[in-house]
Amino acid sequence: MAGEDYYSILGVKKDAKETEIKKIYRKLARKYHPDVNPGDKKAEEKFKSISEAYDVLSNPEKRKIYDEFGEEGLRSGFDPEQARQYKEWSRRSGRTGGARDFAGFGGGPSYDTGGFRYSGFEDVFTDLFGGGAAQRGPTRGRDVESALDLDFNTAIHGGSTRVSLQTAVPCPTCGGSGRVSPAGDGVCRTCNGTGQIGVSQGPVNFSRPCPDCGGTGRAGQTCRECGGTGSKPKVQTIDVTIPAGVKDGSKIRLAGKGEPGRNGGPPGDLYIITHVAAHPYYKRDGDSLKVDIPVTVSEAMNGAEIPVETPTGIVQLKIPKGTKAGQRFRLKGKGAPNLKTKTPGDMYITIRVQVPETDEEEALAAARKLDSFYSGNIRQGIKL
Repeated sequence: MAGEDYYSILGVKKDAKETEIKKIYRKLARKYHPDVNPGDKKAEEKFKSISEAYDVLSNPEKRKIYDEFGEEGLRSGFDPEQARQYKEWSRRSGRTGGARDFAGFGGGPSYDTGGFRYSGFEDVFTDLFGGGAAQRGPTRGRDVESALDLDFNTAIHGGSTRVSLQTAVPCPTCGGSGRVSPAGDGVCRTCNGTGQIGVSQGPVNFSRPCPDCGGTGRAGQTCRECGGTGSKPKVQTIDVTIPAGVKDGSKIRLAGKGEPGRNGGPPGDLYIITHVAAHPYYKRDGDSLKVDIPVTVSEAMNGAEIPVETPTGIVQLKIPKGTKAGQRFRLKGKGAPNLKTKTPGDMYITIRVQVPETDEEEALAAARKLDSFYSGNIRQGIKL
């Protein structure tokens, strides 16, 4: 991902709509998913990159912060309001460096501020808000989203499935702390275990991660296994229970299955986004189901009982004598279950009178005989 921003990773423009981002992500996720590319490390890394990019760009709040401050703004402990105050103070005090410099792009000239020397505002972020493994005490892990394709019937009836996805897990070497101490979990003497030291810049007071412990409050060296991040990527297989009644775009929350927390913080959650395939005959409208059912000419004229398949089994629908094409009937409580209340909606059946597909003279003669029973012109009054 080095050198690429999240828009480039997904291959979309910066003004791309949420629907476009979602469509591109689904296409790329299917292409690089670990299940489709078993053992392919490059595909795993690509899947991880596009998932990370989608996590940010599909979230309006995260996307706004990212557009203004870049990846620096997504770091734990970053305060956008304090960053804006610092930028405004720098402008008013005559310090150089524009919004792009402050947003983590660098390029500003070097200058001294309160004993710290900066070469562009990216260094300001690193010193004031922390970089690398720096965190502010226990931090909750990030939430993760993953797409799941479902067939129409599974979405209505529910079920269970297994999904494989790239997630981060606590580093086994450092236990998720990002620090390794041969002598045990000693307390950092510089910050007395708080992980923070005070910094004053202009009108704003900041707490910056302790440079000696990386914000962990623990003595020791940066873990080489994870580079101080406290986590490592891993492809995990997770059992997912599909509730009855999920729709296209529904979110299934799996508590604690997201990215691990830092410094003893709780893990984030995993959100499974469902994508429901269309059915060739049945269509869903909210909690209602709609279906067109063909009947014969005789059934429509004489009346009949016809079988209709519903989510709870086959029911016999009574067709009254003289039923017309396009007439609609309702089966109460035979629709899809509501995801929250579990109460099913209704099913609506539209009748389609189907004529025989035949060239037999006997059938054609019978049809001509039927014409004599129509009273008047059946198309009378139909005008443009």
